[in-house]
Amino acid sequence: MVFDALFGLFSNDLAIDLGTANTLVYLSGKGIVLSEPSVVAVHKESKQVLAVGTKAKNMLGRTPGSIVAIQPMKDGVIANFEVAEIMLRHFIQKVHNRKTLVRPRIVICVPSGITQVEKRAVRDSAESAGARSVHLIEEPMACAIGVGLPIDEPSGNMILDVGGGTTEIAVISMSGIVYSKGVRVGGNVMDECIVSYVKRKYNLLVGERTAEEIKIRIGSAYPMEEKLTMEVKGRDLVAGIPKTLVISDDEIREALSEPIGTIIETVRIALERTPPELASDIVDKGIVLAGGGGLLRGLDILLRDQTGLPVTLSEDPLTSVVLGTGTVLESPELLRRLAI
Repeated sequence: MVFDALFGLFSNDLAIDLGTANTLVYLSGKGIVLSEPSVVAVHKESKQVLAVGTKAKNMLGRTPGSIVAIQPMKDGVIANFEVAEIMLRHFIQKVHNRKTLVRPRIVICVPSGITQVEKRAVRDSAESAGARSVHLIEEPMACAIGVGLPIDEPSGNMILDVGGGTTEIAVISMSGIVYSKGVRVGGNVMDECIVSYVKRKYNLLVGERTAEEIKIRIGSAYPMEEKLTMEVKGRDLVAGIPKTLVISDDEIREALSEPIGTIIETVRIALERTPPELASDIVDKGIVLAGGGGLLRGLDILLRDQTGLPVTLSEDPLTSVVLGTGTVLESPELLRRLAI
């Protein structure tokens, strides 16, 4: 205990958004200090860690057989315990700029439908990576705080967080989650849908990084005024040689119709299950859209079209969750109320 208190003097507390696609770290008193992809490159035989974060992501799909780029998070939860611990330790040390005497207190956000086993995996990983104490809070709650919703008031607030691995929707009132639902559909599933669409339609094989680039540059959920096209390079599956073709935003919208349809359906179910008093609040306030997937062009317009409710895109969808987690970290009273 004495040592923990001493280490605490040398370590600033951290709030972490441990995402499937990206990990963001908020340092107490300083704000967001790190935002890197949740990827670790490891040598297969020696198990030596070669790169973490951005450097490792650049290796995805480009490594020789002896090196493997691993994404330790799947669907918002830890899929590879050892690699998750390595990644967390690397990020904690990078933020503190040293390897010794680092024992921060950490607040981590987790998906709302997480099981006890998955909770323990997150907690154990953070403790093994050097945390002095670990507190978990639910992601939709962190997101709502991050976008500035009045969570303490007895009125309904609906938040939709479209992440890399999961999409979470929640109705929040009086600092509690009244209804929440998570589906394992997010940015990664959208990338996979683009890969399979291009393969099915053009017999062209593209990597997931290329698919992500296509989604960012020309992807949309709703027909836009400006028509967009993009040159895509991949391997022709018939001839077996590299090939280039031009793809349009209409085609990508068709490729993304299934995951987007799932997100819309999840919103519909949430609206059906919301108590009537809170539903009337949501009619006035609408839905707040956050998460990296919220940046997909026209998703807010499509939601507005399908639900008839006002939809607001948060100011910075990518950082909403970590900002909310940071707010909880810096308020002991909030942490006591919201920790799970």
